[in-house]
Amino acid sequence: MRLESLTPSQKVQGRWIAVFADGSRLKLTDREMVDFSLYAGLDVPEAALEQLRDAAGESAARRRAANILSARPLSRKELEKRLTEKGETPAHAAAAADYMEHLGYLNDEAYAKLLSEHYAAKGYGPRKVRDELYRRGVPREYWDAALEDLDEPDEALDALVETRLRRIARPDRADFKKVSDALARRGYGWSDISAAIRRYQRQHEVEWEDEEF
Repeated sequence: MRLESLTPSQKVQGRWIAVFADGSRLKLTDREMVDFSLYAGLDVPEAALEQLRDAAGESAARRRAANILSARPLSRKELEKRLTEKGETPAHAAAAADYMEHLGYLNDEAYAKLLSEHYAAKGYGPRKVRDELYRRGVPREYWDAALEDLDEPDEALDALVETRLRRIARPDRADFKKVSDALARRGYGWSDISAAIRRYQRQHEVEWEDEEF
């Protein structure tokens, strides 16, 4: 098919608008211009035209991926999902993700650590962090290392227990049960919760007949 015209974009440097004999248009980059040796008046064989369309689609997916990741970090799975939701083919989405990884803009291992630190800082426990890593599509191979880098939960748990009991002059078993349930919902394990409750009891000299908790 004859390439009728090639016009440089007035908005984006290094971008071109190609118009073909059938009226179809392609947005191209300098990369496609060089790789396919394009010029106005060129007769592009059908097979080469399909390759050109595929290359242009991949470039568009790369640009979209870069824009998405400039707003906030994502896992590879999240990025590919965003791209396909915006109309990119699965193949172009995967290729764009590969390119972002090559550039260092997409890194599931680093993202796992960032996400773990974020939720730990908000007072959530390991189980909640794992839930978020799963929900965001981070590969399981990065979970353990990300969680191991977190500080021990003692300080965070102690602060949470103090906050929830500070208005109760003499907390009883029911109060401690409410606190422990709340901490469990935040993703903390029972052994850590029990230890935090006992630290609170010792510090505030809280006692009851049945000491098992």
